[in-house]
Amino acid sequence: MFLHRKETIMPVNVGTPDARFGQYLLEQFGGATGELTAALQYWVQSFHVTNAGIRDMLQDIAMEEFSHLEMVGKLIVQHTAKVDQTPVFDAPLFQMKGVGPHLVDSHGSAWTATYVQEGGNVVRDLRANVAAEAGARQTYEALIKRCDDEGTKKALTHLLTREITHAQMFMKALDAMGKLEDPMFGTVQPDDTVNVVFNLSHGDDHRGPWNEGKIYNGESFEYIADPQPRGAIPPSPVNPDDEKASPTRN
Repeated sequence: MFLHRKETIMPVNVGTPDARFGQYLLEQFGGATGELTAALQYWVQSFHVTNAGIRDMLQDIAMEEFSHLEMVGKLIVQHTAKVDQTPVFDAPLFQMKGVGPHLVDSHGSAWTATYVQEGGNVVRDLRANVAAEAGARQTYEALIKRCDDEGTKKALTHLLTREITHAQMFMKALDAMGKLEDPMFGTVQPDDTVNVVFNLSHGDDHRGPWNEGKIYNGESFEYIADPQPRGAIPPSPVNPDDEKASPTRN
């Protein structure tokens, strides 16, 4: 059961409408890092999770993301309310499609379910979610830097803040599972190259914690400064239906 309350979760008050900025806002409505993507991603993931606590967290955040989608939609509506007073070159998308939000990004590309990251494994999903929150936060920061309206900036700052909160929640869930720093998940054990790192970009080489020192399993990285291929050249394909080259004629 879903229950929608018509009041937005936080105030949405645009002082000076700007249809061009409204088009930018579409990135967080129908874009890859937008609120629709996040809401559906976390909601679908929740069906796979057997841990009741993590499932409840995903559902809570999914519902909050739907409320954020509503905020972004209201912002777009208010910014495009006077679209007829805006030069067509400032917001061509709204001149064609009309005011309000649409399921497209700021370039007019339609939203697609391929934006949604879910794989039926809670560790994989939570890690994808941390990345999703980082992407959304970056987009909100870009929007805030391009915005002059104080009411809009206040709403966007709240949305940016909640991305940080959600990332923390996902990281805490990973930590509770002992998987925040452990790159391994699943049931298939890795082979004997799991600790090996290759120097495959020669010139001005750098060492750091990513290729030296201890790793998650207590062992140390094995750094290969000049890696060599360990496999032979694969055999040529055998295809009886392939056309054969004609002998060269003198």
